[in-house]
Amino acid sequence: MSRYALLLAPSANRVYADQAARLAQSELAAFLGYLSAAPDSEVVSLGGVEYLAFDGDLSERDIAYVSNLSSAYALFERVDDELLRPLTLRPLARYDSDLITIPKYAGKTNEQFTKLVLNLALLASASAGRMLDGHLTVLDPLCGRGTTLNQALMYGYDGVGIELDGKDVEAYKLFLQTWLKRKRLKHTAELVPVRRQGKRAARRLEVTMAASKDDHKAGAVQKIVVLQADTTQLEGLLKGGVADVLVADLPYGVAHGSYDDEGGISRRPLDLLERAVPQWLPLLRAGGALGLSWNTKVARRELAEDILIANGLELVPQGPLDHRVDQGIERDVLIARKTN
Repeated sequence: MSRYALLLAPSANRVYADQAARLAQSELAAFLGYLSAAPDSEVVSLGGVEYLAFDGDLSERDIAYVSNLSSAYALFERVDDELLRPLTLRPLARYDSDLITIPKYAGKTNEQFTKLVLNLALLASASAGRMLDGHLTVLDPLCGRGTTLNQALMYGYDGVGIELDGKDVEAYKLFLQTWLKRKRLKHTAELVPVRRQGKRAARRLEVTMAASKDDHKAGAVQKIVVLQADTTQLEGLLKGGVADVLVADLPYGVAHGSYDDEGGISRRPLDLLERAVPQWLPLLRAGGALGLSWNTKVARRELAEDILIANGLELVPQGPLDHRVDQGIERDVLIARKTN
């Protein structure tokens, strides 16, 4: 059995970086457990630098999976515990990384964390074996300005987003169009009204794009669809079974809230979750998985679990993923699977 050492990428977010090793251990366990390798890892110091050390016999495809760990920076095989032999990482990266790193705005979810939750949902879903092969669809029913959707594009997937705030939808359209033009990539983008029972019910942003001219000629395009709509009132706006995985970062109840039935701002993310999950589940294919993050200071984990279980979802065990974001936010992650 071979021994490996994984060097973690630095994070621009200092608070997140302080907790990165512990989060990476839980994420790595999900990858290695799927690959039938030893899921346990430990933090070791080699030459004064911290690595995650683990054992296994990784094939080239296994290494390709591990390459997509949200904090992976470099992977080495340990030789006689004294030497490190570098192994080539092959992360999914269909576009330049600035698709993810350029957007900066208040309330943006850390991109490393977004990738972590998406990875955990993918590995828990029936689509885990196709993670490296593209042709999957990611749904973010609280998409904001598209961090999750951009990560889906990086992986070569399609994305579907839902966002109530029209300014966020317009800002995402402007960013994506500007970025695509600057990269000289073939694309189309339209923002049009959507009617339900003869009345305007939403706006729909639809973007098609290709990573190269050859891909465009071959019809190998990706699609992003964003609905400006209430995520708790989706009936008739989207076809069922559109997504393989669902990833959502719930309002934290500090700077951000969700609209309640009276049109006011609710600071209780579990109220939103209770109303939204029955709307979300028909959009998820059988065997699809759901990854949620939220602020445990305003919503207890057991109550979030109860909502998912009551809607027929199967909870997927994970390693510890709770961590501090700032003084008012302690974030955690739940992964669940749709079994029918």
